[in-house]
Amino acid sequence: MTQRTIAALLAVPLVVALLVAAGTQPLPYVTYEPGLTVDVLGESDGGEIVEVDGEQTYRDGDGQLRMTTVFVSRPDADVSLLEVMKGWLSDEDAVYPYDAVYEEGTTDEENETEGAVDMVTSQDAATAVALTELGYDVEPAVEVLYVTEDTPADGRLQARDVFLSANGTPIEEPQDLVDVVQATEPGEPVTFRVLRKGEERTVEVVPEEVDGSPQVGVRLGTGFTFPFDVSVNIDPNIGGPSAGLMFSLAIYDTLTEGSLTGGEVVAGTGTIDPEGNVGPIGGIQQKVVGARDAGAQLFLVPPDNCADALGAPNEDMRLVRAETMHDAVEAIQDWVEDPDAKLPSCEDVK
Repeated sequence: MTQRTIAALLAVPLVVALLVAAGTQPLPYVTYEPGLTVDVLGESDGGEIVEVDGEQTYRDGDGQLRMTTVFVSRPDADVSLLEVMKGWLSDEDAVYPYDAVYEEGTTDEENETEGAVDMVTSQDAATAVALTELGYDVEPAVEVLYVTEDTPADGRLQARDVFLSANGTPIEEPQDLVDVVQATEPGEPVTFRVLRKGEERTVEVVPEEVDGSPQVGVRLGTGFTFPFDVSVNIDPNIGGPSAGLMFSLAIYDTLTEGSLTGGEVVAGTGTIDPEGNVGPIGGIQQKVVGARDAGAQLFLVPPDNCADALGAPNEDMRLVRAETMHDAVEAIQDWVEDPDAKLPSCEDVK
């Protein structure tokens, strides 16, 4: 055996080791894959996903309104070269630079908290838009978006509590509540009057000093007071604001006679603001694929996502541009009446 042959044989394990190391070494990328879809007109854990207390509801037909999700690698995940290459080579997955998705130093816990806050905001805006579309009066209010664990508010206040007053002071904007809490003497409680699921409650919380400032441990935001109670019961592991449009459509459908989708499967995505405008989301191509695989015939697309949606393998599923929740309702109704009807199309904004 020659020295060259021996050297070659000795080099093989080293090359293999280097390839394995390169394939498993964490890289600064985030992977996107098609996620699950959920029929928000259906049930979860034995109960309706959209629940209404205090108003007539209609559970008509077998139609589906499916929210779509994306499997996104977590902030603390180690994404390997093999995973990155798989995403690059796939026509259904995607890969993005880490800093295009997450801020440097973001933890899984912080990401989950932001997702939970976004979900509360999204569901409340969706409810407000649906009820406004149906002619109900909806008023803005200050509410709890998130309660931090192991803080004074933990176990006393809840997400979606609407603040009516604090120590007798009416709460009309978040700063009103902040001012009351910061004016409270150390060790003294703040008496909150809140609206929780349609009932007024009195809750006392003793603030604690955090960085020299008294706090109770809640995230505040703009919520609403509704004429009756509406809740959307989604798996808490699903976070973010991107299902706002589909939540709004499901609430609208639940409160109106007949099936909005005519018994067919409609999917979509998009944030919703209190005025009913549909905003852009991430992972549109993966959501199109998820909806296609779930059997949807129609997919609602935020206008700003149309160009990317057209690049997804959607087969014969129609991609409809949804500027507002009202536009989405009209498009679905026109499609149910005539599946070949001309609808707002993503092709129009290429």
